[in-house]
Amino acid sequence: MNFENILVHRKNNLAQITINRPKKLNALNKATINELSLAFKELEDDNSIKVIILTGSGEKAFVAGADISEFAHFTVDEGRGLARIGQELLFDYVENLSTPVIAAVNGFALGGGLELAMCCHFRVASDNAKMGLPEVSLGVIPGYGGTQRLPQLVGKGKAMEMIMSAGMISAKEAKECGLVNQVTTQEELLSVVEKIAGKIVSNSSVAISAAIRAINASFEDGVNGFDVEIEEFGECFGTKDFNEGTTAFLNKTKPSFRN
Repeated sequence: MNFENILVHRKNNLAQITINRPKKLNALNKATINELSLAFKELEDDNSIKVIILTGSGEKAFVAGADISEFAHFTVDEGRGLARIGQELLFDYVENLSTPVIAAVNGFALGGGLELAMCCHFRVASDNAKMGLPEVSLGVIPGYGGTQRLPQLVGKGKAMEMIMSAGMISAKEAKECGLVNQVTTQEELLSVVEKIAGKIVSNSSVAISAAIRAINASFEDGVNGFDVEIEEFGECFGTKDFNEGTTAFLNKTKPSFRN
């Protein structure tokens, strides 16, 4: 599939999606959100892809925010629709993919850009990265899940501070508060992320998908995450990957998961 605003590259069991609007600092607009949604769905359906890496083109920005010109004159109902459709099409969808998604944050990740990074399963940042949710400086709040995911990652108090101050934090600060897992240089960012992805690829995709569902369940209202874990744990016993993994362990050999 050909896209105008993103690039999709496959290599062995990895796929990389690059948001490719460098002149706009990779800002999210409606067309880019739609293309990202289509790309993620296509990769989710490709059984050969075990990990997806998401990054931005150039060295300045992962995604520097949303394209404000698209919604500056929206009504109340149009604003609600913008948030709802965006969350359903992309942000909630990515969070619940069975294929692991790693955000390689290579510069500014602001507003919708940070919200996009946060819906990925985890994040690695370059040391020049700056992150924040500046929406209140525009008279609005984060609408793509930022008020929900940021407290889950950094705690309520830190999230309140970041959102209310509309300020940016450095990659070092982001690691200290749990917003990103690792910080590396701009030059080494993708190789570091690919190395992590390689470790994930060697494990059971079936079990990883089950783990994603169990972990996400603990953040859903009215859902008992422990119950979900019990069910997912039990389901694993009926998979070929479980048989392969346990047999290999007992025989002291390396498993070959067919997923």
